[in-house]
Amino acid sequence: MISRKSELSRKTAETEISISLNLDGEGKYEINTGVGFFDHMLCLMTKHGLFDVNLSAKGDLYIDCHHTIEDIGIVIGQCISKALGDKKGIKRYGTSFVPMDETLAMVSMDLSGRSYLVFDAEFTCEKIGEFDTEMVAEFFRAVAFNAGITLHMEIVHGKNNHHMAEGLFKAFGRALCDAVQVDNRIKGIMSTKGSI
Repeated sequence: MISRKSELSRKTAETEISISLNLDGEGKYEINTGVGFFDHMLCLMTKHGLFDVNLSAKGDLYIDCHHTIEDIGIVIGQCISKALGDKKGIKRYGTSFVPMDETLAMVSMDLSGRSYLVFDAEFTCEKIGEFDTEMVAEFFRAVAFNAGITLHMEIVHGKNNHHMAEGLFKAFGRALCDAVQVDNRIKGIMSTKGSI
């Protein structure tokens, strides 16, 4: 099988980010963003997605976490797109429901090349640690628009903000794991158009 790995770096006046991604990994990670709760979420996403990620980021956290988290989403999205290459043989679709105590999170995606995000989750606090809860949607928007993913995310029910965020990150990893799987029955691209 062709190696589905990618490495990218991005440097701006606000952030400096380096990421390596292996879609056919084992769930190994080495992640340091400077935002503790975000590190935790990315580790969970990686472990449950069974891909390997090495990520280091330095950002203008003295302002807030926005630039760092959004820019990491941009680079992760670009890494996913690059690692997938021509998308031949992949299942393309992935859906995952993840229960987390009182919370049930749902993520469904299509690696269609058409970027879209439907995000239905209402957090009841502004921060979890130093992480702004509004950045959950911003992160996944950046990933979706840079990877070319049609992405639907929903908290079916939930009360604890930590559990809600964790459920979404885990469900994203699991749905992506399904969508990128190669099925030998698929000849070429999973589309009647012949391209995605």
